[in-house]
Amino acid sequence: MKNLDPILIVLLILIASESTSAQEVEDEREFEYAENGEKGPTKWGEMKKEWSACSNGSLQSPIDMSNERVRVISQQEKKIKYTAANATLKNRGHDIQIQWFGDAGSVVINGSDYPLRQAHWHSPSEHTIHGRSYDMELHLVHLSTDPNLQNNIYVLGVLYKIGKPDKFLTKLITNIRSMIDKKGDEVAVGMIDATDIQVHNKKYYRYMGSLTVPPCTERVIWTINKKVKTVSVDQVKLLREAVHDYAEKNARPLQPKNSREIFLYSPVNANS
Repeated sequence: MKNLDPILIVLLILIASESTSAQEVEDEREFEYAENGEKGPTKWGEMKKEWSACSNGSLQSPIDMSNERVRVISQQEKKIKYTAANATLKNRGHDIQIQWFGDAGSVVINGSDYPLRQAHWHSPSEHTIHGRSYDMELHLVHLSTDPNLQNNIYVLGVLYKIGKPDKFLTKLITNIRSMIDKKGDEVAVGMIDATDIQVHNKKYYRYMGSLTVPPCTERVIWTINKKVKTVSVDQVKLLREAVHDYAEKNARPLQPKNSREIFLYSPVNANS
């Protein structure tokens, strides 16, 4: 990488950024979350041909992490190495998203590097553990540009329950409040280090799933931290107020597991 032309590096970053945007629908007017609505989750797969996986896919997300499917593995399998990078905060209508530009670090899985591209919040949580839903879920979306990888999307999910304010969200409160009900509003938030989210966790679930919004792309590698963090009532309320009214509860319903294996990585003597 040291010998690459700086302009080429910028182009590669822009291409990767555009690829990430293409993975999820940006225009929230195309779908909604009301289960009985004309554009609700049960209708997503019928609305567009390219969204068909939302209805007929066999590896859809989210799912419940329950005992009968969990296989325990006593080893660490991922390495997180985030770093500060320029970022923007955007109201996508159906959620609030933070997007990084440049090198924000990555997660390494089995020797493959998955650079961090964006993160967004869902409330209530989309995934559940033993049937329990939580108050909020953060998704950190990573995208590999390695053409040899069949599974090039990796999402790290963090669950939250009501309690002390989340320190990372606290830093963004003023900016989020400024974009209430302003779909498409975007503001630069400077250098943001995802390390501050404190996602390092020795115990986590792993399974193969999909994006939880159209086009519901499958073969997404999911990691859900077992440790539940805390968020304040006011912080959850603000995230709901900021998006459009129909998306105040922007969680897709649980999907069938279809005999999928769920792995719980739990190293011996791990306390967190």
